Amino acid sequence: MPIETFWTFLALLAFLQSLAVGSFVNVVIARMPLDRSVVSPPSHCPCCGHPIRAYDNIPVLSWLLLGGKCRDCKLPISSLYPTIELLVGLLGGLLFVQTIPDASALSTGALLAFGVKLVFVAMLVAQTYIDLRHYIIPNELSIYAAPFGILAALALGHLGHSGGPTWQSAVVGALAGGGLFGGIKLLYWLVRRREGIGDGDIKLAAMIGAFLGLPAIPFVILASSVTGALVGVPIALLQRKGAQLALPFGPFLALGAIVYLLHGPPLMARLFPGLDLLFGPLAS
Repeated sequence: MPIETFWTFLALLAFLQSLAVGSFVNVVIARMPLDRSVVSPPSHCPCCGHPIRAYDNIPVLSWLLLGGKCRDCKLPISSLYPTIELLVGLLGGLLFVQTIPDASALSTGALLAFGVKLVFVAMLVAQTYIDLRHYIIPNELSIYAAPFGILAALALGHLGHSGGPTWQSAVVGALAGGGLFGGIKLLYWLVRRREGIGDGDIKLAAMIGAFLGLPAIPFVILASSVTGALVGVPIALLQRKGAQLALPFGPFLALGAIVYLLHGPPLMARLFPGLDLLFGPLAS
């Protein structure tokens, strides 16, 4: 098989794999906030509880073929399920092409880097919906995942893959992300005497720093703050006077992290010129 054909096959496989990961993200979204196992019992209809057959559990396609309804009880199944699957699938496809742009870039390190990025993005998508719906960020999708980002950077470094952060940058990024948001929370409390940032956001910022490295932190903070203001200010203006705005910040952190992952280096060069000179060997 020509190497170019093999690359095309791998790209298609990466997209299909990402769709499957998106299907698992749906399980995480539905069960993790309720402290239920994400592996047992198998997937079942949220309405009648009937186990979903394997041929009815094909990402996106099964939902379309069934007309968005359960085969057994005929009640509607939310369009959120195929939407999440397709979102993770498309992001996974983009990450594969970014990480392995052609056949010459194929290597064990590059394939592992793609897998790490896919898992990272899947966690961000899951925590985004959970935070929007439940106003919580599970530890499993934030602080508990941070060590895996550092270990991934260490493993990729041993494999000679240079497209991500060094393990030193991952460690300092985790400390910087969590520390900066912890400092902002403390400062806000000292000034306003009330909580402005939740502990979940602090833990999420630490996880993002662990996976993306120290140089990503300025960009993620800027991007999340700007997008948060663009959404939050109009909502606040439309609210009744005296009403308290409850807008989770985790989704904006996740958006900033995904944008950095896809377009970080060129955007960083424009927004923060000379940053690599500042961080030296810690830069990703």
